[in-house]
Amino acid sequence: MVRGKIQMKRIENAASRQVTFSKRRNGLLKKAYELSVLCDAEVAVLIFSQRGRLFEFSSNDMEKTIERYRRNAKDKVQADSVDTEQRIQQQISESTEMVKKIEQLKISQGKFLGQGLTSCSVEELQEIHNQLEKGLSNIKERKAELFKEKIEQLKAQERLLLEENASLRVKCGEKPWPHPTQQKEAVTYLSLNGKNSEVETELSIGLPEPKMHCL
Repeated sequence: MVRGKIQMKRIENAASRQVTFSKRRNGLLKKAYELSVLCDAEVAVLIFSQRGRLFEFSSNDMEKTIERYRRNAKDKVQADSVDTEQRIQQQISESTEMVKKIEQLKISQGKFLGQGLTSCSVEELQEIHNQLEKGLSNIKERKAELFKEKIEQLKAQERLLLEENASLRVKCGEKPWPHPTQQKEAVTYLSLNGKNSEVETELSIGLPEPKMHCL
């Protein structure tokens, strides 16, 4: 018969709890003995029942095992304390180094803004000049890229508007414009012709006629 999974909680029935304590206590002490023999380990187990009775097992002298435990526990606490102190010192050192780097960056930033240059040598000034030239070049390149992207966006919007205009003219029954890519040229052409027609010119062939002056 397969045993069901025991739920890990306090057994309410006192008699059942006492029976379970006795069985598991003996099993635990047996396992501790087997561990000490099979693995040549120093094992000590202390068990206090609900009524305060002591049950114990030790593969060596219990007092010596407890003293050994205390020494190791103390050493572990001291080691942890040393590790903590070292970590704190390391963090303090890293913080100090970071503050120094921030101060250096502030000084460098001030020099790029033209501040604190009196203490700079010719070589340092030349290096600052070169860095500024390089930065300005990068800015110009990026600016040109943005302008190019904006122009492309505007051209795309223009094409869409021309296509929508042509579609609306067809829906309204008017003569369609040329192909959307040629519509701009057509508009420009008509605009120029309209302006030229409004300009009066006085062109003639031959010698100019003398103008009569009234007396």
